[in-house]
Amino acid sequence: MDERRLTPEHKVKYLVLAEHAAFNDADIFDYSTVSGDDIDEAYEQLLDSGEQWDAESNVRGGEVETNLRCPISRNYEAKAVAAKLPDGSWVGWTYWYGGGKHGNPEEIEWIDGSYDVSCTEEEKVVTVRTFAVVEVAA
Repeated sequence: MDERRLTPEHKVKYLVLAEHAAFNDADIFDYSTVSGDDIDEAYEQLLDSGEQWDAESNVRGGEVETNLRCPISRNYEAKAVAAKLPDGSWVGWTYWYGGGKHGNPEEIEWIDGSYDVSCTEEEKVVTVRTFAVVEVAA
């Protein structure tokens, strides 16, 4: 097995670490060489410091909604989201939200349910038409 291969969970943890580093104007691992063990160790240190909340919250919503199928719940709404990694690959997970006044969807574990996704991007030219009534002078 390739020792460099990162699991989807490692990839999401990397995104959280990168977000935290950006908040603090700090350096982050070079994604092309970082190992899963390095990510796990740094993430544990972040958890131990209690400083992960803002970074996790920002990453949890994802960059884009994928419209892929995701789990359902009686208590919360869910949508599949994804984020792009520095190497151009994508990782996805379920973003839980809602739940009303006493809901806490942010407490649902979401990192361990992450998964690799593929993304095909294509540029499309779109014509947008805007119409208005032409006023006729009397």
